[in-house]
Amino acid sequence: MKGSSRLVAFLGIIVIMAGVFAWTTPGLVKDIKLGLDLKGGFEVLYEASPLEGGEAVTPESLKRTAKSLEDRIDSRGIAEPEITTEGTNRIRVKLAGVMDEDEVRDMLKKPVNLTFRNPQGETVLTGTDFVQNGAEVVRDQLGSPMITIKLKDAKKFEEVTTKLIGQKMSIYLDEEMLSDPMVNYAIPGGSAQISGNYTMEEAKKLRDTINLGALPLKLTEKYTQSVGAKLGEQSLHQTVEAGIIGSAIVLVFLVILFRVPGVVAGITVISYVWLLLLVFKLMNATLTLPGIAAFVLGVGMAVDANIIMYERIKEEIRSGKSLLSSLKAGSKNSLRTIMDANITNIIASVVLYVIGNGAIRGFALTMIFSILVSIVTNIFFSRFLIHLLIRSNVFKKPSYYGVKEEEIRAL
Repeated sequence: MKGSSRLVAFLGIIVIMAGVFAWTTPGLVKDIKLGLDLKGGFEVLYEASPLEGGEAVTPESLKRTAKSLEDRIDSRGIAEPEITTEGTNRIRVKLAGVMDEDEVRDMLKKPVNLTFRNPQGETVLTGTDFVQNGAEVVRDQLGSPMITIKLKDAKKFEEVTTKLIGQKMSIYLDEEMLSDPMVNYAIPGGSAQISGNYTMEEAKKLRDTINLGALPLKLTEKYTQSVGAKLGEQSLHQTVEAGIIGSAIVLVFLVILFRVPGVVAGITVISYVWLLLLVFKLMNATLTLPGIAAFVLGVGMAVDANIIMYERIKEEIRSGKSLLSSLKAGSKNSLRTIMDANITNIIASVVLYVIGNGAIRGFALTMIFSILVSIVTNIFFSRFLIHLLIRSNVFKKPSYYGVKEEEIRAL
């Protein structure tokens, strides 16, 4: 490949990249999910304790409670909840974009314990005997709304109703009596009915409440934080603006210090930012303020990788080697230093991810992927672009690489 064709290849790559970035970046930015500190919403930290007569707090019961909370949130159509267990007895819930905070909080911690009791007040059936999401609204023979509930064990229900023939079987939701029907005969089929003077709207609300399911553990709020949508949007704009200004200043500094390699560094850093946005979208990750901090820190580390490599190349040029030899030697000598720094940072980020929680894990995960993307763009891609420029024989003067003629030592 002749020198001119290499320059054309370089320019072609830049033009194609510019087109792809301009076309796809708005969509990438729009599709990235924002955390509650950027989008607005609220965060609640619950402390779990055993229900009266219930099971102890164990890692398994804590996970089941978190899953029950997630099911409740899904039933409200709230998108992308973040629910994590912490320590031995805590659950943290983050909900972005939620405005009716009080209503959602009441729904989350509501016990919703459905029980069937005999005339002596003894519980004969509990919420665990019913099929999850098995409550439905139907109409009776007179057209009035009522709720039917499916049981897991039809035989058990038949045995219970057989024992209570001629007696009342009270149906309670927590401590509120829903109905108090008389059992006239054994009921086979595994389906119980709750009837009353319900409107269709009341019947549907009761159905939804029953379908929430009972929480395995009692939850007590220990901490709550709300972020308004406007405050979150303001934080996002200010953080992004600061990141853009800081990155622009650094790139200008690189061009002044390294000339042509500085321009290449600018191209690779922009590639790094675009590729990291793509990774965020493919991972369906949630971006938070700590994540943006890691993102901006990753830009600094990407620039640092370029500086190390370009300084090594400048040292080789000063020693009197040709540009191509300087590129090869400088790249080789800098690779180990750059990789050592990146590997140690990845190890530190992995440790943060393993022992941390919440925002710390988000920061660590962003750092890990930013380092991996930086290795691809700011080491190998940067070296490829500079190689094209040097082999094009257009930028042959050492001054194009930030080295003065008088600094070059004769071999």
